[in-house]
Amino acid sequence: MTENCTILLLEDEPLILMDLEFAAEEKGCEPLCATGVTGAMKHIETGRIHVAVLDVTLQNGETCVPVAKELDRLEIPYLLHSGDLNRVNETVRTLGVRHIPKPCDSGKVIAAALEFIDKRDAA
Repeated sequence: MTENCTILLLEDEPLILMDLEFAAEEKGCEPLCATGVTGAMKHIETGRIHVAVLDVTLQNGETCVPVAKELDRLEIPYLLHSGDLNRVNETVRTLGVRHIPKPCDSGKVIAAALEFIDKRDAA
């Protein structure tokens, strides 16, 4: 299933987002990119998301929490990709999902996200 999957990438740093986008494409996925909560929610509304990679702290004081809660509601797996998890509010810690600290090779981040799909398909 990892081929032809659609992956939501929520990241406010342009270079990191671009690296993740390229890594997703190399794995045969269609990346849907967003730099903030509003853009991510619009992508989720399409109903095409299979998995997501979320940066925790975004611009203008936003966090990924509203996006994470919507993904949880829709039972769409995701992971957190952040370098500052210790500095954000405790709400993020209660999400209880896998966290990959920055910096990390984008290919490894995407591969980790795709493991959710592989595990689901194997079940």
